[in-house]
Amino acid sequence: MEYGTIRIKLDDLLKESGLSKNMLSHRAEMQRTQINNYCRNQITRLDIDVLGRLCTVLNCEIGDLLEFVPPTEKEK
Repeated sequence: MEYGTIRIKLDDLLKESGLSKNMLSHRAEMQRTQINNYCRNQITRLDIDVLGRLCTVLNCEIGDLLEFVPPTEKEK
């Protein structure tokens, strides 16, 4: 049974904010590879410290950063 997934919208937020990945990595004190993984939705376990850093630097709410994508009828 499929339960849906969480989509990380970091790439969209970066485009809206005008920040580069390099600037975000410096301000959030994160490695660039980690930023890239979040932008590509290649994260299997979310880190609440990282989410807090991203929300603080991007001045956004957690709901702006994460989105629940329900399963399709085929996947249920």
